[in-house]
Amino acid sequence: MAAEKFDLAARDVLAVVPARAPDVARLRALLHQGAQPTVTVMGKYNHGKSRLLNELMGRDVFAVADRRETIALAEHVRKEVRWLDAPGLDADVAGEDDGHAYRAAWLESDIRLFVHAAKEGELDAAERGLLQALRADQERTRRRTLLVLTQVDQMADDAHLDRVAQAIQAQVPQLPLHPVSSTRHRQGAEGGKKLLLEKSGIPALQAALRSVMDQVPQARRHESGLLFDEIHEELRRLQADRAQNLQELQSLQLRQRQDFDQGLADVLEMVQADLQPVLEVSGSDEALVPDSFEHMFKLTAGKQERARIQIAYSRACIAINAHLVKHGVVGLPVVQQTSVRSLDTVMVAVMGVSVKYRDDLRRLFCEPEGRGRLRQDFAHYFELSEDRVALQQWIGASAAGLADTDTALAALPALRMREAA
Repeated sequence: MAAEKFDLAARDVLAVVPARAPDVARLRALLHQGAQPTVTVMGKYNHGKSRLLNELMGRDVFAVADRRETIALAEHVRKEVRWLDAPGLDADVAGEDDGHAYRAAWLESDIRLFVHAAKEGELDAAERGLLQALRADQERTRRRTLLVLTQVDQMADDAHLDRVAQAIQAQVPQLPLHPVSSTRHRQGAEGGKKLLLEKSGIPALQAALRSVMDQVPQARRHESGLLFDEIHEELRRLQADRAQNLQELQSLQLRQRQDFDQGLADVLEMVQADLQPVLEVSGSDEALVPDSFEHMFKLTAGKQERARIQIAYSRACIAINAHLVKHGVVGLPVVQQTSVRSLDTVMVAVMGVSVKYRDDLRRLFCEPEGRGRLRQDFAHYFELSEDRVALQQWIGASAAGLADTDTALAALPALRMREAA
């Protein structure tokens, strides 16, 4: 049940901060590890990793051979310690070996034994890079790394060994060096030779291991708290950023609508004032007098008045259309478009093509009902314009992102290591 709860919480958290997957994986390991510390030995192929583990454990558990033997993650629990023998650093990084090595070094281990054979001389670039990463991780998480110089019995003499040790120590001055010989230790153990045992360096390494093992529970609590706090802080920052972004988008949406509504109201006020001279007539309204057949091709007073009305209507449309264009309200939504492109405009959809009489102008622009309809219809198409639809989509995505962050923060406590662990 605890594992299932952790996995559900991890899913919610990683949906928001996917780059935290390694930290979440480490928290999972910390949450479900047993009481025994986990010690991982790492280093290149044929540098004596497996033999060293066997001597430290006092039992031949890990395979030892002159060919590449450790190609997968091998583990054994002995004397309340979990020992891991990872694939060599020179294993096939494109294959499964690298995944085993990563899991052993970064997800499972409390203590790392970094092994380098004395006969190889100084550390190469890959070893130095990994040791620097391990050292940085030690400073951050308090997981300890012990640098072990193996196979010292294969050196020509002590002077040669000292030169190699000094060179390596100069490369990584922050990590004390532990010279050892698994061969001497085995010979000393089998022959009952105490001095040979001491000279092997294994007892000193075992003492150093016991010391750092005693610190594992405290280090685990520190690391778990550190990772939890880092993820929590990142989620809180992300939550604040997303909340601010959502607020800014919503404020922009509101300002745009207010600007559009106020601008349209101002234009309609201007149009109404501009129409007053046209709407005021004394006597009979000649525009209402229809032309007879005999006057069909003559310039009559009615035609002149209707033309005057049409010009006034056109000026009103031009003023309104300028406001629409300014706010990106031009074409109709796709679902309303026709085969005649010239008709696929918001102006045509709302205003029609033309008016002939003063009462039409009065109803459209001067009466409250007509002006209200214009404001409502133009606002409707404003909200359907491309920019407004895109803005609404951004707001929706921002709101969804903020909701995901809230969910992740609510789920995060399930990733915290239990105090009893």
